Amino acid sequence: MRVTVGVDGAGVAHVEMCREKAGNAIDLAMAQGLLDAARSCRRADVRAVLLTGQGRSFCVGGDLREFAGLSGERLAAHLTAVTDALHGALRVFAGLDAPLVAAVQGAVAGAGVGLAAAADLTIAASDATFTAAYTGIGYSPDAGVSWSLPRLVGPKRALDLLLTNRRVPSAEAARMGLVSRVVATDRLPEEAAHAATALARGATGALGATRRLVAGALSTGLDAHLDVEARHLAAAAVSAEGREGVDAFLAKRRPDWSGPRMDS
Repeated sequence: MRVTVGVDGAGVAHVEMCREKAGNAIDLAMAQGLLDAARSCRRADVRAVLLTGQGRSFCVGGDLREFAGLSGERLAAHLTAVTDALHGALRVFAGLDAPLVAAVQGAVAGAGVGLAAAADLTIAASDATFTAAYTGIGYSPDAGVSWSLPRLVGPKRALDLLLTNRRVPSAEAARMGLVSRVVATDRLPEEAAHAATALARGATGALGATRRLVAGALSTGLDAHLDVEARHLAAAAVSAEGREGVDAFLAKRRPDWSGPRMDS
């Protein structure tokens, strides 16, 4: 199985890419596995998602060995199928209320950069390195890389990474905004799991609204964005989560958002 998914008692969906010997390279089966996992998270209404890669590397990008066995129209059709599934997974993850946490280690290249960039919280091991890689093999980006990188690091830095394919160590990736923070390699699983569990204990509806507000901020004018903010805030205030949050604050206790969420 290319991708496994399981939901723990805190409501965290653990999604793991399982092609350790191939550096978790994305072939068609892996892309379809990620899409199936994302849909499973949506059906289960999870409270947070933790995305990991098995072994020494998070994800080295597309499976070039698989691609090299094809040519012409067969290759074009195959790559379209891979990107359709992979992009479908990214769309589903982006549409969840549940925040997406990525724990990345070792080599992060090509579509692996896209997966890392798509996460709301990206925790990198100190040994992680990031390489766009696409133009180095005569390809152009996929996995949302040409969309996410300019938003995270700015257009000039994005072009630097995409055109030169230089390898970026985790510390530099954190400074430029590609990752949220860097931890010791041996502490990555614990730190990432702790972060996902903490988010799962939060007000999932409010977290989802915040995800959508930030995602839309760079493509919406201020006037329209303020209207969207106001609508989200009003909806959050009258929700069960909003009422519990205010009640807990006034009672000077920790809010309990562990129960089923309700729209009102």
